[in-house]
Amino acid sequence: MRDSWVVICVLGVTLIVSYGSVFYSFSLLMEPLQRELGATKNLTVGAFSLALVIAGLCATHIGSTIDRIGGRMVMSTGSLAAGLLLVLLSRVESVVGLYVLYACLGAAMAAILYEPAFAVLTRIFGANARRAITTSTLFGGLAGTVFWPLTQELMAHFGWRDTLAMLGAMNLLLCAPLHLWFLPGRSPQKKAVPAPGRASDSKSLHEVLREPAFYFLGGAFMANGLIFSALSVHILSMMQSKGMSLATAALIGALVGPMQVAGRIIELTVGQRFSIVRVGLLAMVMLPVSLLIFAASGFSLWPLVVFALMYGLSNGIVTIVRGAMPAQLFGRENYGAVSGALAMPQMFALASGPFLVSLVWTATGGNYDRVLLVLSAISATGVAFFYAAIRAHHRTTT
Repeated sequence: MRDSWVVICVLGVTLIVSYGSVFYSFSLLMEPLQRELGATKNLTVGAFSLALVIAGLCATHIGSTIDRIGGRMVMSTGSLAAGLLLVLLSRVESVVGLYVLYACLGAAMAAILYEPAFAVLTRIFGANARRAITTSTLFGGLAGTVFWPLTQELMAHFGWRDTLAMLGAMNLLLCAPLHLWFLPGRSPQKKAVPAPGRASDSKSLHEVLREPAFYFLGGAFMANGLIFSALSVHILSMMQSKGMSLATAALIGALVGPMQVAGRIIELTVGQRFSIVRVGLLAMVMLPVSLLIFAASGFSLWPLVVFALMYGLSNGIVTIVRGAMPAQLFGRENYGAVSGALAMPQMFALASGPFLVSLVWTATGGNYDRVLLVLSAISATGVAFFYAAIRAHHRTTT
């Protein structure tokens, strides 16, 4: 068991580096890429959106591969690919090259981010995977905190091209060896012994795809992912539209990250006393409530602070719910394939969320309060989908 917890620490470190170097770095690299390649902002962002779409398309295959052979070769190969592609990206000279490299990075992302890590932990820990998943997300939640200032500092001293090469080297020299040395390979997965309140049988992906609960759960996570990606891009502009200065808006927005970590600590301690279904439903409900508070805040500061606290808690806990619910509803033996299939629509939502919000903002005459009401309605639909998934699963098992 001690070796198993070493895997959690290893995945924690590699998740920080993987998310920080491949995912979070783009927000800082976007402007120099746009300037160097002579591209528009939308065209540059489109390359990253393409990466997310490709990651979603590859997620099911990556997950099923981990089900068959374990995570060692999958995640170490993903880290090698990510490292080499970041190095190549540091020498990109055209928009076509940018899109080709980010498309390939999307495939690598499918093998190194949360979903494959959750699949590895589920194989190792079985019925106790929830605690392991929660612990790993505590590490992952630090990726932006570590890599935004680190990337910014590297760019200030070495420029964006050499910074990308350094980020690639981190994947090649740190993540790939850690995955290769510490993650389990082809060792057979232990047959799950059903725990009270858990699904009694593990189902194949083919069987799961015939269940309404799968599609309801996918819809819930898709709605949540759309809100998260949309706010990641538009949240500061939304706050400024309420009369906040950029500095104040950034300060309030900075509360979200620590609250995500706080939510995961709460789930690791108090939340373990309750089923993941109850915890998930509460976290999902918090999202539309927080958005309504944001919309109704007017020019007051404290409602925005309350929004940031609630939104951060919700998002932090939903990440864990996303990792634990597939095993809860559909069993653990084919967890990788099932969770990968669930990740596909969420990745599409992550890719399209900011653009869709821009369209709604234009359609509502530039009124962000109306946009927030639309987002609240979408997140409320996600809550309904989540509840419907629980009910549909209950009907199939009784």
